[in-house]
Amino acid sequence: MSFTFKTVYDQTKSALGEDPGRAAATFEAKSTQVDGFRSNVNVRQFAFGVDEPEALGGTDTAPNPVELVLAALASCQEITYRLYADGLGIPLKNVSVQVEGDVDLRGFFAVDPDVRAGFKEVVATVTLESDAPAEDLRRLKTVVDAHCPVLDILRNPVPTTVGLDIAKTGERASAA
Repeated sequence: MSFTFKTVYDQTKSALGEDPGRAAATFEAKSTQVDGFRSNVNVRQFAFGVDEPEALGGTDTAPNPVELVLAALASCQEITYRLYADGLGIPLKNVSVQVEGDVDLRGFFAVDPDVRAGFKEVVATVTLESDAPAEDLRRLKTVVDAHCPVLDILRNPVPTTVGLDIAKTGERASAA
């Protein structure tokens, strides 16, 4: 490895401070349902499946969307811990994250209009392996929680628009 996370942290922070116009980034994902609840998702050069467990009508060939949200939080926390530990000079041998989310399926299946379809609560536990003083690790947690993009997405409402593109045989029409 010809770079260190500290180098990436320092160089990127400096470059974005000098030219904030370079800070805007757009991420994309495309999903196509292929069979039942099974979807194929493409993100950059990566392809992976999404499915539901058999108990929810799927074939259990891949994680479901809410599990991917939990995985996104866990991995984003790990990345953010690594980046900031190195950037702040806090020794960190390993980081792992366990995440659980509670969903009341009555919301998803429209059984009760007062029950939300998404998570009622998400609880994550971060495990750090480090020789650093506990005070430094608590400071690191504060910094990570303030700068983890997926944690921010989950904690704060994000303006989200979902359009509708209706494809009919031989023509395409859009509806808002």
